[in-house]
Amino acid sequence: MTLSFDEFLKVDIRVGEIVRAEPYPEAHKPAIKLWVNFGPELGEKKSSAQITAHYDPETLPGRKVMAVVNFPPRQIGKFMSEILVLGVPDESGEVVLLKPDLDVPIGGRMF
Repeated sequence: MTLSFDEFLKVDIRVGEIVRAEPYPEAHKPAIKLWVNFGPELGEKKSSAQITAHYDPETLPGRKVMAVVNFPPRQIGKFMSEILVLGVPDESGEVVLLKPDLDVPIGGRMF
């Protein structure tokens, strides 16, 4: 399937900073609850991420990530996920988070 450039522009991908992270043992698959700050325009949003293979909740605050911020909220167990934090699979299929390779302001939109 291909999509037009105008369709791609509808996907709002922003840089945010993780401000809080907690284990989510109740999730169907091992996950971590994330609270991500996107700055004054969007504020703080929540997500559940299956990133336990490479990340611990105590090491995540302060880390910048890329996330889709304009999907509708999705119920993940008893937790409402408001964004999709982006990652790619490693050799074993485990999620590695995407982040800018230079320090950039939070809230910046990907283009």
